[in-house]
Amino acid sequence: MAKGDKINFSTPSGFPEFLPSEKRLELYLLDIIRRVFESYGFTPIETPAVERLEVLQAKGNQGDNIIYGINPILPPNRQAERDKSGETGSEARALKFDQTVPLAAYIARHLNELTFPFARYQTDVVFRGERAKDGRFRQFRQCDIDVVARRELSLLYDAQMPAIITEIFEAINIGDFLIRINNRKVLTGFFKSLGIAENQIKSCIGIVDTLEKIGESKVKQDLEKEGISVEQAQKIIEFIKIDGSVDEVLDKLKHLAQNLPETEQLTLGVSELETVITGVRNLGVAENRFCIDLSIARGLDYYTGTVYETTLLGHEALGSICSGGRYEELVGVFLGEKMPGVGISIGLTRLISRLLKAGILNTLAATPAQVMVVNMQEDLMPTYLKVSQHLRQAGINVITNFDKRPLGKQFQLADKQGIQFCVIIGSEEAAAQKSSLKDLKTGEQVEVLLENLAEEVKKRLT
Repeated sequence: MAKGDKINFSTPSGFPEFLPSEKRLELYLLDIIRRVFESYGFTPIETPAVERLEVLQAKGNQGDNIIYGINPILPPNRQAERDKSGETGSEARALKFDQTVPLAAYIARHLNELTFPFARYQTDVVFRGERAKDGRFRQFRQCDIDVVARRELSLLYDAQMPAIITEIFEAINIGDFLIRINNRKVLTGFFKSLGIAENQIKSCIGIVDTLEKIGESKVKQDLEKEGISVEQAQKIIEFIKIDGSVDEVLDKLKHLAQNLPETEQLTLGVSELETVITGVRNLGVAENRFCIDLSIARGLDYYTGTVYETTLLGHEALGSICSGGRYEELVGVFLGEKMPGVGISIGLTRLISRLLKAGILNTLAATPAQVMVVNMQEDLMPTYLKVSQHLRQAGINVITNFDKRPLGKQFQLADKQGIQFCVIIGSEEAAAQKSSLKDLKTGEQVEVLLENLAEEVKKRLT
């Protein structure tokens, strides 16, 4: 760089950067999510940000969204060394685009060190090479849980997922939401009963999954482009539009399964769906929190059974705020044995961005401090330090103002950071072992003995 050239210090497109008030909101939400995850016995793990490219492509997923390169560990000024390494195939590396595929590799690497069913949570950052735009990021934090078993995994684990989603979003208090549940076997079984070829079913599921984005007419067109007849396309639209209460939808599905040809897989899917719904009810999830929605397909290749998407009612344009499902073969790709799993994911960075923009959530104060001990006199600093420590030991977050400036300026500084209380101690207060406690929200100021200060602050905190 030539001397005098300006450095472009703007953030790279698609890579978010948080102000303190935004980061504190993220940490607050992460704490709620973590507590709920752990209440169901999920344990934390962390996987590398970088995986071998062949691992991430094991199931043919997200190929267009992978951010990859040859030996990204070496910096550009060692390009010759990079080229000499000639890393290809098993040595090529990429940034992980989700948590599920890396989880499968993690289990394969630590198979003999884990107990099964293995229930884990992760709140890591993932990376996608998609076009950056409002609410879409190339780097974002995902909060995932998955349960993986060897050979068999109870459908009651599938039932637990809506209970966990419900607890998280009720704790966050973002308003009414609906968990939409389906089963991929129901879709696959219905497509088979229509005579749709096995090699067309995957693309049909992908098209159905776009219904909310592109609309019914475009879904029909796309189905027909895949070689699906007009009559078959119409029946698919009619099928995925089946609605009613959970029990009414189940009854309609059972009736269809009894009256269509080749419905073995459809019948199995309906049975699994009914088992999951029964479990959801037994876990105490309110009926208005979930429904059966046959248009929910989840586009990723590895889902094979139960699938979920969660929508914020009145804000459907935000899209799914939590999604996931069951997979049977993902881990087996690495180990060659059946290891079924089920999981959900909250794209937290995207969610926060959407909810802030919609006015559903607000950022927190820029600082966690609840009290500022103001600086009235430099010679009283030992007293200010002792009082600050006394408040901290009582569990109160405190900023001690080390800089002497006009009292009004110190109040402004505290208010700008969202600090509610200021402790004022001058020479007279110090001599009498007292302080003035000013509430910046109400403007009220009271005199408090230093020995009672912590108790008074706690009583007044809102």
